[in-house]
Amino acid sequence: MSKELELKYGCNPNQKPSRIYMNNGSDLPVTVLNGRPGYINFLDAFNSWQLVTELKAATGLPSAASFKHVSPAGAAVATELSDTLKKIYFVDDLELSPIASAYAKARGADRMSSYGDWVALSDTCDKETALLLKREVSDGIIAPDYTDEALEILKSKRRGTYNVVKMDTGYVPEKIERKQVFGITFEQGRNDLKIDEEMLQNIVTDNKEMPESAKRDLIISLITLKYTQSNSVCYAKDGQAIGVGAGQQSRIHCTRLAGNKADIWYLRQCPKVLALPFRDDIRRPDRDNTIDVYISDDYEDVLADGIWQQFFTEKPEALTREEKKQWLSTQTGVSLGSDAFFPFGDNIERAKRSGVQYIAQPGGSIRDDNVIETCNKYGIAMSFTGIRLFHH
Repeated sequence: MSKELELKYGCNPNQKPSRIYMNNGSDLPVTVLNGRPGYINFLDAFNSWQLVTELKAATGLPSAASFKHVSPAGAAVATELSDTLKKIYFVDDLELSPIASAYAKARGADRMSSYGDWVALSDTCDKETALLLKREVSDGIIAPDYTDEALEILKSKRRGTYNVVKMDTGYVPEKIERKQVFGITFEQGRNDLKIDEEMLQNIVTDNKEMPESAKRDLIISLITLKYTQSNSVCYAKDGQAIGVGAGQQSRIHCTRLAGNKADIWYLRQCPKVLALPFRDDIRRPDRDNTIDVYISDDYEDVLADGIWQQFFTEKPEALTREEKKQWLSTQTGVSLGSDAFFPFGDNIERAKRSGVQYIAQPGGSIRDDNVIETCNKYGIAMSFTGIRLFHH
């Protein structure tokens, strides 16, 4: 470990000099094992590390996150992956350890946003996770440790420049945190709020049934939101975030953005999408982009005039709006967390369209009655946590 690390530049190439260091003069709690992480890399690394360690503490399960621009594109805990999920995450040809499964889910939630991500693991990075990462486009990884095999695999990535960071698990940050904006120092107490099932006890709707799986997913959504740029909303299912809406000025725009991502995640599992006749030489990122176009309403326009031949062995039939609507209507059991209260029932109306049946939000709006009434209309169970989770 060292007392400071000089960085190539800050957020942008013109922002020099740049470094990370400890104000108290102690050693940094990280060791760079390979590569040269940058300013934004370390912002992603430290935020994502906090997220996965809290997920592991709350659930007892190996946890992983995929970060881009200081917000998670995905976060997940290790659970058994179905054959369908293995296929849409492009890991059906790999052996998966628990921590590899967690990362496959975290990256698979929103593969387009995870392109060039920063990876965080709660557990030691093993050979299985390293092999998964080796073939994905990624900037770097932070983990508590690495097996010898995993480290060798990661060191060979990106022509030997892949960023590999080891975190000191014994590090405890100071209770007060500071940052500067426009030469002015801001100071606040760290948000060390513990998120667990205790926060879900105040169920304010007629339906008060929340199975353990829903509680787990709500906890995942809330911990994810704790490290997502606000305003933010997170949809979760089966131990993973499936749609994160970050940094929106309007709550309904968060709900729509995250809901659209959750819909795409589910549409990728539609049999018609799974059966797309891709050419064997198409790279994974190109498949992701093409699937996104195929699912969109622009498919016929974008892939007209023979362009489809670049991707498919034969031109697939379009996925019609009616087919998409029908498939999405089968989505159920989704949990939804919000970092601040819902001001209107329109958020619930949008969430319902993406299969949401369980919600956790702070409450405290002057229109709480309308939000509760909208939940009751659909039989949705909703908890008021009483805690806001803004992150800036």
